[in-house]
Amino acid sequence: MSNPPQISFTFGDSEALCSELISLVRSGAKTATCGALRDFGEGGEAMPVVGRRDIALNWDGTPALEIETVEVFTCRFGEVSEDFALAEGEDESLAGWRAGHEAYFTRNGGFSPDMMLVCERFRVVRDLAEGDPDAALPPQ
Repeated sequence: MSNPPQISFTFGDSEALCSELISLVRSGAKTATCGALRDFGEGGEAMPVVGRRDIALNWDGTPALEIETVEVFTCRFGEVSEDFALAEGEDESLAGWRAGHEAYFTRNGGFSPDMMLVCERFRVVRDLAEGDPDAALPPQ
């Protein structure tokens, strides 16, 4: 059985947020991420797949990190657990996670407490910092 094809992506919706999130992943504070289910599928983002290794890009499109998905599930925004919210590494409380993610989803297509999310846990496989001769982008 072969591994699913690798994809590349950026965290966040701005250069500053992308940089912050890459730093959180590098530090080990961020081991999870989520997105609105509406943004996945045909014409949108590829669904995460357990075991797939993907390339997280810096905002300028250069490779930053290779990560491996270790868990994927869907749930409603209001059902996200404190454990998962804290694994995202961006906030120190579930309330802080909710406020930040409500603002993010409002900026990016709309927010509802009942919206479905794709939740992903991952691990870092390699840091593809500038100058790594093995850093390569997957085909687009």
